[in-house]
Amino acid sequence: MPAWTEHVIWWQVYPLGFVGADTTSNPHAPVEHRLGDIVPWLDDVVDLGSNGLALGPIFDSESHGYDTIDHLSIDPRLGDDSDFDALVVACRERGIRILLDGVFNHVARSNPLWQAAIEAGPGSAEAAWFRLDAEQPTSGELKPAVFEGHGHLVELDLSHPPAADYVTRVMRHWLDRGANGWRLDAAYAVAPDAWRPILDAVRSTHPDVWIVGEVIHGDYASIVDESGMDSVTQYELWKAIWNSLNEKNFFELAWSLERHQEFVERFSPLTFVGNHDVTRIASLVGDSRHAQLAHALLFFLPGVPSVYYGDERGLTGVKEDRAGGDDAVRPRADRDAPEWQRNEVFELHQRLIAFRRQHAWLHDARVEVLELANETLLLEATARSGDGRATLALNLTDDEVALRGTTVPAHGYVLAD
Repeated sequence: MPAWTEHVIWWQVYPLGFVGADTTSNPHAPVEHRLGDIVPWLDDVVDLGSNGLALGPIFDSESHGYDTIDHLSIDPRLGDDSDFDALVVACRERGIRILLDGVFNHVARSNPLWQAAIEAGPGSAEAAWFRLDAEQPTSGELKPAVFEGHGHLVELDLSHPPAADYVTRVMRHWLDRGANGWRLDAAYAVAPDAWRPILDAVRSTHPDVWIVGEVIHGDYASIVDESGMDSVTQYELWKAIWNSLNEKNFFELAWSLERHQEFVERFSPLTFVGNHDVTRIASLVGDSRHAQLAHALLFFLPGVPSVYYGDERGLTGVKEDRAGGDDAVRPRADRDAPEWQRNEVFELHQRLIAFRRQHAWLHDARVEVLELANETLLLEATARSGDGRATLALNLTDDEVALRGTTVPAHGYVLAD
């Protein structure tokens, strides 16, 4: 893992939503230079304490960015290469690194790669790039394997060397243009050993790259070891945080922290309390007072923290299981709207991130549970080298409590060193 990731704190943006782009792409529409709309927010990123910009999909796609048409072109709803280059320059001027979202498990049906496979037909070199359905039509047409039942998303076969070489070329191309790392979308849908030659090849030319895979369930550490990724998304911890707060059951969080500690022994997970695929933390916690506890945990616990745009301002939004159900958690950022102004939640993030910066050793700290009850929890973090020590006390009760001499307000927390 590159050394710079020990200090990075990502601010994650879903660009198509952030800039208010159309939800579907029109191939006949003119290029809209919207990617630059992110630039005025970069000073807020720095003031927040973050130093990384994690971008959702920015490549040419049919709709939400995860149905890619061309991995080597910026989505015309966002702009073109010049807009990306300008964003890179603006980030570098502020010491901000860039993480790109690589959607390589599947592509849109309109992607030229799939269109070439259809034209060439079964048994062709072009068709070999794709995973095919086990039951092929007798008509001789190609029936692709599709991603999680989404008929418009056809799956690439990344174990096929030409397809793997293509992904390698795409990753190198954007790293050459100024990106610093990659998030691998739906990494869990690809066999870990299929990632290994791709990532090894990318690192051979870009040794300082950081690569994180989207993994929801499974043996995180083994996936990291087998795939060559640096990290994976820590969904287990995310669920334990909000569910423990809602159920007033810190025993669940304590169990998850044991697992998390095992992971930290081998790699630094990407930690978060919100992203573009889930209900916002301010809506997820049943008691609004408890969102601050979730944020405190994010910056206290080891890992590579990521803040989803808007969470630092307390935005709400519920993900729904329907077409367009993600829209509420992927809104346009409006600098003039009241909900996008700096507020007490922004200031809370500034304080928590400042604490993290002052205790940089927290990125791989050892965490121990000192006091545990359903509604109260006292954690101690210690540095792996040196004498760093910090504590986080959490209280979900209606009363002030004392935990080993630390007085914790009702429905509050105390962070101390």
